[in-house]
Amino acid sequence: MSDMSESQHDNARAWRNVSVLVLAQAILGSQMPMIFVVGGLAGQMLAPNPCLATLPISLIVFGSMTTAPWLSGAMQRFGRRTGFAIGTLGGATGAGISALGLWIDSFTVFLLGSYLTGIYMSAQGFYRFAAADTASDSFRPKAISYVMAGGLASALIGPQLVKLTNDLTVVPFFGIYLTVVAINVLGTGLFAFLDIPKPPARAEGDPAGRSRAELLRDPKIIVAIICAMVSYALMNLVMTSTPLAVVGCGYEQDTAADIVSAHVLAMFVPSFFTGHLIARFGSQTIVALGLFILAGAGGVALMGVDLENFFIALVLLGVGWNFGFIGATTMLQSAHSPAERGRVQGLNDALVFGCVTVASLASGGLMNCSGGSVTAGWTAVNLAMIPFLALAGGALIWLALRPKDA
Repeated sequence: MSDMSESQHDNARAWRNVSVLVLAQAILGSQMPMIFVVGGLAGQMLAPNPCLATLPISLIVFGSMTTAPWLSGAMQRFGRRTGFAIGTLGGATGAGISALGLWIDSFTVFLLGSYLTGIYMSAQGFYRFAAADTASDSFRPKAISYVMAGGLASALIGPQLVKLTNDLTVVPFFGIYLTVVAINVLGTGLFAFLDIPKPPARAEGDPAGRSRAELLRDPKIIVAIICAMVSYALMNLVMTSTPLAVVGCGYEQDTAADIVSAHVLAMFVPSFFTGHLIARFGSQTIVALGLFILAGAGGVALMGVDLENFFIALVLLGVGWNFGFIGATTMLQSAHSPAERGRVQGLNDALVFGCVTVASLASGGLMNCSGGSVTAGWTAVNLAMIPFLALAGGALIWLALRPKDA
């Protein structure tokens, strides 16, 4: 078979897998904006201290962080289907326990459910890597980008489901979490249509690839991870506190849902062309652009708390995350061998979501316990972006200035 026909064959399989993963991102992924809209509000209702309002969001991300290494290893050994099924099982179980916590008014039980929800969040993070598994080198950035674009539908579906289900029961938010259980149960069947071969078992004498310590000494890998951590953590820092800020400023909960919906749309709409931009201008350039847009989001948020400020800042936040995170993912995919895939991806997502855990926990503290007012808390949240943007920008500049043969 010629190289061209082999590439076409590989991409035919890749297109099938991308289609399945786009549907999974759209249907199963809708649970994440649902939970992020109400998680902080539910936490504020149940928590003994308002400074702990965003702790449930932090536990979700912490669950994702601690799940990523072993889930990546499970996918390396048993295949993507098994790993994604584990994710939906975790999502259904976590939402069910969270619903129980709301029903019995227990913050502790609600936190346990939040942690288990992180298993689904971790699995969803691997959709982008799975899209690249069967893609050719030229199609890989586009495959990643298209799968991320599936989040566009989840941005539309999730917040609308919040509006439809929030008032179905006497207990606030209870109906929302039951809906998340149903989404996970119904969505599991999608993965039966994936066609991603299990990675071949390593034969004796085959290269095992670099250790985690050696991988972290690779300049391209460490810079890609730093940029992914900063892009995702800052997005989460601001997004987690947004419903608290919007409602705290006197606007309706439905308005907060609309702002989060606009934000999630902005996270995924650019994915239709992000892959093409990366193919043309390079991943490092697109990551740099993403960091610049994230800085712009913080600047707009600091200008005031009118509705247009919230909408514009959250839209910029979504676009900046898209460019920064997809660009960093593409950088990472080109910096390791197939034998290192599970090790690198698990390490990357553990570090990324570890950083996001800290950001989401800090979000509630900054928002509710800084300066004594909603405006002061919102200002503190956005000022906190500055040092981390400087870190990621400096890392990119350092990588760009390194000699090409270093």
